[in-house]
Amino acid sequence: MRRYELVQIADYLKNFRKISAIRRVGDNVINIIFDRQKSLFFDLRRGDSHIFIKDDFTRAKIYKAPFDVILTKRFTNSNMQSIKVLKDDRILQIGVISNSKYKSDETLLQMEFTGKNTNVIILDNNGFILEALRHIDISSSYREVKVGIALKSLHVEQKFLPKESKKIEDIELFLEDEYNRRVQKSLVATKKQKSASIQKRVKKLQKLLDGLDSEERLMSKSETYSLWGALIFSNLDKIKGYKKEISLDDFEGNSVKIILPKEARSGAEAGNLLFEASKKLKRKAKSLHIERDSLCGKIEFFKKLQNAINMANSETEINILYPKQKHSKKAKGKQVSYESFYIEGFKVMLGKNEKGNIELLKEAKKRDIWLHLKDMPSSHVIIRTDKQNIPTNVLEFASKLCAEFSVSQKGVYLVDYTPRRNVKMGEGAHVNYVDYKTMSVSI
Repeated sequence: MRRYELVQIADYLKNFRKISAIRRVGDNVINIIFDRQKSLFFDLRRGDSHIFIKDDFTRAKIYKAPFDVILTKRFTNSNMQSIKVLKDDRILQIGVISNSKYKSDETLLQMEFTGKNTNVIILDNNGFILEALRHIDISSSYREVKVGIALKSLHVEQKFLPKESKKIEDIELFLEDEYNRRVQKSLVATKKQKSASIQKRVKKLQKLLDGLDSEERLMSKSETYSLWGALIFSNLDKIKGYKKEISLDDFEGNSVKIILPKEARSGAEAGNLLFEASKKLKRKAKSLHIERDSLCGKIEFFKKLQNAINMANSETEINILYPKQKHSKKAKGKQVSYESFYIEGFKVMLGKNEKGNIELLKEAKKRDIWLHLKDMPSSHVIIRTDKQNIPTNVLEFASKLCAEFSVSQKGVYLVDYTPRRNVKMGEGAHVNYVDYKTMSVSI
């Protein structure tokens, strides 16, 4: 935040008389309501501190740290006595007298929009620290920030010259634009970071897929090992335990060079090891399509996830689709074929393939909500209700998931939904359902 912006915002705040309410609504965000009517947000994150206005800002969680307790006690329903920007620095200081038991003392709320030193510090009228958003130890900075000590002034590294000033015509519009501008910038950065992570996973899966043997190669190798084993048992008298390889005639009189297993201590053991290796290769060849289909399915899922993230309208939606710490998709000893997402405490599950769709249908409870594209093949989606009513935005999110992971073309799609008890399973993942409602979604 530029100093001339902070100065003009401070002048704007002088129009108010009271701080009606104050609370932390994000790890670094303080929300202050002035005169019971105007709500401003002070974002004190390092490197991008700013002030903004947002009507429907969602509170991240309830904060109960000592800082939050002091903040509420000292400033809720308090009368504003002073507001200023400290000389030659980006520090906003609000002085109040509380209507609580502290009313005889002035309390200062010092918000420092100062890059690496960004902080929120609560001071008494003598300049001693009552609490701070960030405590700073003397071992890491010349300026210690610790409860009970006097706060030192920051070293000013640059002078703020008058020529920097630019008049802000409408402070409230400016603060609303500040939020929208930063949200878009942050949204682009988040999409880029998530996309890079997904591409890395896709690249790893593709490498595994490309490295798979072919069924033909595995079967050919299996047959070779089987032949070698048979020839060894037909010529046990010619096999010496110390040999690494041997040449024998096959059953048609052709000379065959056989590489003996390193761990074999006798001819018989070599033959048994070769027969066992032959059986393993045959089993692997027969099940190779399962591994290939699994890898292809995962790659396809991540590509659809990438597309959903690219079309997301908010960081909240992106973090639901691809959270930093993903919830485990595996039950102990069991691997599932569906993906789980969490929104407002509700679990939304998406089948990634036919197997996943079947698993969802079998595991869902009768009151869970089932979703499917209308009259089209699609992934099955289940919302775990836990006997609660499903909010409209959760239902909309699940419907959008169903469409985004089922079709590749943009457009408007209809999604049917009904309690799981109204869905009857047929062959595979085919179903019949009754008493359903339909929602329209655009992707």
